[in-house]
Amino acid sequence: MIRVLVVDDDFMVAKLHSRYVAAADGFEVVGVAHTGADALRAVERLRPDLVLLDVYLPDMDGIAVLQRLRSGGHADTDVLMITASRDAETIRGAVRGGALYYVIKPFSQAALHEQLRHYAAKRSKLDALDGTAGQDDVDQVFGAGPTVSRQLPKGLNTRTADLVERVLRAHPEGLSAAECAAEAELSRVAARRYLEFFTESGRAELSMRYGGTGRPGHRYRWTG
Repeated sequence: MIRVLVVDDDFMVAKLHSRYVAAADGFEVVGVAHTGADALRAVERLRPDLVLLDVYLPDMDGIAVLQRLRSGGHADTDVLMITASRDAETIRGAVRGGALYYVIKPFSQAALHEQLRHYAAKRSKLDALDGTAGQDDVDQVFGAGPTVSRQLPKGLNTRTADLVERVLRAHPEGLSAAECAAEAELSRVAARRYLEFFTESGRAELSMRYGGTGRPGHRYRWTG
């Protein structure tokens, strides 16, 4: 079983998320915390495999908790950010701090279960590594399977593709190439190339957003 710590300042939300996790095959909730300090103590005491971490906590924000986990000897504890924050700098902090995913509230049980299944699959692939790994093995762990790796056009690489995928997953409502470029810290041209690749390969969809004047904006949304 994958052991999960749920961290949220709202008692009812924490209870709801705990219920979502408990309903997922292969996962169990081993603790709940409502402050950053409680979360750090719970990780030390319970040693969970995964932390569902809110950003808005009463004593410190979730990014600070993530950073303290990484610097405090808990690099083996995985973190999934669960938050209502859509702030670009917060998303960048989550990516730089090593959070696996960033899920924006509110979300359905099915949406969380999809992320948990993705996490369980990646964890299983990582545990299966033995001895010397080949590129296909590494691509499987980092999110780009061998089929996708072979399909990448010249000039694209799996590491950046995985980064763009994570940014798209963090924005289920979709985002523009410029917004993706800013959050992934890529040039707009580079971001657009990866977005177009994902769209052409069926892993993202392109839609048009019409404003009051001027040309309509292109929006990209991850579909997997």
